[in-house]
Parts: sequence; C-alpha cells; structure tokens
Amino acid sequence: MLMVGVEMAERIAYYGIQANLINFLTGELRQSTATAAANVNAWAGVASLLPILGAVIADSFLGKYRTIIAASFLYILGLGLLTLSAMLPSLNCPTHDRSIKSVPECSSHLQTTIFFGALYLVAIGQGGHKPCVQAFGADQFDGNDPAESKAKSSFFNWWYFGLSLGALIGIGVLSYVQDNLSWGLGFGIPCIVMVIALLLFIGGTFTYRFIKISEEQSPFSRIGTVFVRAAKNRHLKGFVAEDEEEETQLIKSYHGSEQFRFLNKALLIPDTSKESGAISSESEVEEAKAVLRLFPIWAASLVYGIIFAQMSTFFTKQGVTLDRSIGSNFNIPAAALQSFIGIIIIIVIPIYDCLLIPFARSFTGRPSGISVLQRIGTGLLISILSMIVAAIIEKRRLEIALQYGLIDLPKATVPMSIWWLLPQYALFGIADVFTLVGLQEFFYDQVPVELRSVGMSLYLSVLGIGSLLSSILVSLVDKLTSGETESSWLSDNLNRAHLDYFYWLLAVLSTLGLGLFI
Repeated sequence: MLMVGVEMAERIAYYGIQANLINFLTGELRQSTATAAANVNAWAGVASLLPILGAVIADSFLGKYRTIIAASFLYILGLGLLTLSAMLPSLNCPTHDRSIKSVPECSSHLQTTIFFGALYLVAIGQGGHKPCVQAFGADQFDGNDPAESKAKSSFFNWWYFGLSLGALIGIGVLSYVQDNLSWGLGFGIPCIVMVIALLLFIGGTFTYRFIKISEEQSPFSRIGTVFVRAAKNRHLKGFVAEDEEEETQLIKSYHGSEQFRFLNKALLIPDTSKESGAISSESEVEEAKAVLRLFPIWAASLVYGIIFAQMSTFFTKQGVTLDRSIGSNFNIPAAALQSFIGIIIIIVIPIYDCLLIPFARSFTGRPSGISVLQRIGTGLLISILSMIVAAIIEKRRLEIALQYGLIDLPKATVPMSIWWLLPQYALFGIADVFTLVGLQEFFYDQVPVELRSVGMSLYLSVLGIGSLLSSILVSLVDKLTSGETESSWLSDNLNRAHLDYFYWLLAVLSTLGLGLFI
C-alpha cells in the first residue's frame, strides 16, 4: 500500500500540471486553441514515451529503486522551476502597461523558455518514476505463491484506484487554485507533494523486496542480438550440420512457439561462423518472441491514446464556454470536470474487483474472471461510445449557441449547464477501468522478468504515441478544414467550430482500431 500512496502523490503532482495546462497556454502565454492543444498533446506524448527510456535505465543499469530516487529529484527540480516561471514578477510581461496583455505577443520570451524547459524536465522525471514505481510495487509479490499471485492481480486494480484518487485531487483541487488564487501556488503545491512522496518512498526502504540486476548480458542486448542474427541468417534454409541426419535432429530439438518463426533463424549457424556464441539460445529466441507478441495489441490500442488526449484539451475548452455556476457565487473550473473520470474509476474499480470478477469467475473459472484481452477490448468499445456521446452533446451546444445568437461571441457563456459534459467523462472513466488497467496487467505479465519496468512503460507509450498522433491530427484537421470563408473545425471560436465533426472522426478511427484489435 505504500507504493500506492507514492503513486497517488505523484499523480496529484502530474495532473495538477497537466489538467489545466491548456488554459495556462491560452491565457498566460496567449496561444491559440489549436496551438495550445498541440503543445499539450506533444508534451503529454513525450511524458508518456520517456518511461521507456527510464525503464531501460532501471532494468539494465541502476535498478528500479535508485531510478525512482534519481527521477524524483529531477521531478521536484522541474516543478520548482515551473513554480518560479509563474511567480517571479520579473518574468511577467516586460511592460508595465497591463492593457497590452490583450495581445498575444505580450508573454515574456524568458518566461516561456523557463516554463517549457521546466515542463519537459518534469516529463523526464516522470519518465523514470512512472514505470519503476508500479513494477517495483508488483515485485513485492511472489508470483510462485498462490495467495500472493492472487493478491498481485488485485494490486493492479487498487493501484489504479490510488492513481485515480490522486488524479481526482490534483484535478479538482489544483485547477480551482490555479483559476481562482494563482498559478504560482497551483504549481507550487505539486512540488511539495512530490517531496512528500519521495520521503514516503525512502521511509519504506528496509521493508522492500529487491530483485538484483543480472550481471549477465543485458536483456535488451540479448533480444536485439536475436533480431540481428535472424536478419543475417534470413537466407539460410536450415541448420548447418555435418550430415542430413544431424540437421534433422537439430530441427526437431527446438520445441519453442510456432509464432514468428522467422526469429528461429537466430538458432542457425552460418557456414562462416562455427565459433561458440555465434547463435542465440532457445530461451533468448523465446524472449524476443514474447516482446514481439506485444506489438499487435500495442498498435491496436493507439487510437485509445488519441481519445485519451482529448480529456485535457478540447473537453476542457468545451467546458469553458458553458454555464459553470454552482449557486450564485461559485464557478466550477472547466478542468475540474476531468476529476469525474477519477470519481467514476474510484466507484467502478471496487465494483469490478468485488462483484464482477467473482461473478465472471463462476462461469469462466479464471482467477481474473475474464481474460486480460477481453478486458481491454471492452474498454475500447466503451471509448467509442464516449466519443459518440461527446459528438451528440457538442452538436446540442452549437444549436443552443445559434439559437441565442452567440455564434460570433466566443467569450459569452452558452446557456447550457456544464454538467451536460458528464456522460462523456463518465463513459471514459469506465473505459479506463477496463482498457488501461488491462494494458498494465497485460504488459507486465507478458514480458520477461528482467523487462517488467519496460512492460509498464509500454502501456504508457500507448498514451504517449497516442498524444503525439493527436497533436499531428489536430494540426492536420485545423489546416485541412480552414478556409477563407469557413472556420476550422477547431477554431478558437468554438461556437463557429465543429468539434462534433472531430469527435465523429475519432469515433470512426476508434472503430477501426477495435476491428484491428479483434
């Protein structure tokens, strides 16, 4: 549970930055909506891809424990600089004339440089922290012990429960602080929280189980060597042997999987290389096949990552245009609606773990109730429904804006409650319970023991590549749908834009992704 607490603190820090980032960029740094969305997606993509590098460093060099410590220090440094960029008066607009803030060029170049430098330093720190904490937590369970093996399956559910609770706090509380108090305080609190997380982690040092890094060849080298040798031997027809009988015995002696048989070429001995060590072992070939076997699932899940990127960009900008009042004196921050994803996850995970799994187990006999792939596929289907609902609600918002003559008044509040957006957030929260938790368990279990940090980073890379693809897609759609007389689908004036068309496009792409997955 200590690892869950550390992750929860880290998610408070991360989502405290990410959830409201688009409003900081369009407000304090005066970027256009499409540019800000592309920047948020690019940063989120890099932040989700860097865990692959962090996992390589952990699994091959430093180990998970030391990588977490080093990454935490970088994380805290980045958050500190982020706070500095928002707080120092000297980094504000270079003129004392506050009226100039109405023009985009007002944001200080120095402020922008420090801000983005700090933002990507946070991404680097998160890249080392994210894959290692979860893998390190899962390492505390003995997979050979039946009781601990069952507990490990629940660990992934409760891990995501803690993650979602942290996201809920980070989004709900910090977005309010940033919108109503100050950005400096809104960025400073995550820095303090990460310091607490580091102290918690170090405090549990003497209670941890540690898996020593093997002094043998790096698993990355072993697997890479299999691919290289298979490529070099691609033209060989069989094992090089002294006679035909020996060749037949060598072929029959390999009892590995039939999938990706082209990698079996790494077992062949070229005529020019009879020396020891010139071929890969059967276990090394199977390791390479295990990693390659993950790719189809990874690729089919990328569209889910594209949809995931919309939660903190266009969903939030939609909310800004709507009636956000609660009572007469309080306006809910638009970014705070992202916290409902966490609320839904917190509600659904116990139901899934305590009710749905035992119910499904009575029919399937599986300890996990349904297979991991069935779980992922269910989440992909629900994410499609989320996009369809988002498109329908956005069309309704545009109709109301037209009805009240607000088409050319982008800053006017559309007389439609922000709570209309809850269904799309709720559906996506349910999709997360199935797809993201399923991807975590799938990638952890399917990779070799020495590569489990990499397994965790692979599920994050789905979100990372998805965010980068979303950034490219946003730029393309904005360019292709812009005209001299017509506004882009993603125009700064959302009352003239067509986010509903964009959401339908994502629904179609998601359907294709689900078809590929199946």
